[in-house]
Amino acid sequence: MRQKFIELGEGYTDIYELVELGKHMPARVETALAFHSEIDGEPKTSLALIMKPAEKFQPIYICREGIPNPHEIPNTRFDLFREMTDEIGVEIQEYTLKPSTMFPETDLYYQYLIGILRSNKALARLT
Repeated sequence: MRQKFIELGEGYTDIYELVELGKHMPARVETALAFHSEIDGEPKTSLALIMKPAEKFQPIYICREGIPNPHEIPNTRFDLFREMTDEIGVEIQEYTLKPSTMFPETDLYYQYLIGILRSNKALARLT
């Protein structure tokens, strides 16, 4: 079984799709995540949902660095994400990490995130 990031997009509107996924599949949501970073001096946040494993893989839906860090610039999109997680009874785990721009390929960034999540026991090691 493998874990895979499924990027919904980097735009502001993609957060709404992520929120809808959580609302319509609350039984599948295992963990909610917020990754905070800084890109060119701008505070950015990625939001993600780790879903319960399917038959051969575990999807992690993500909107990469699409909104301002809500701890520095409050915003409605993060509030909607928080409302959804409160509704379905899942806490948001927050991490401050390197931005994706520090990696030559997006896949390397996602490998970095999986390593961070596994080391913090937010993601199980799968075989």
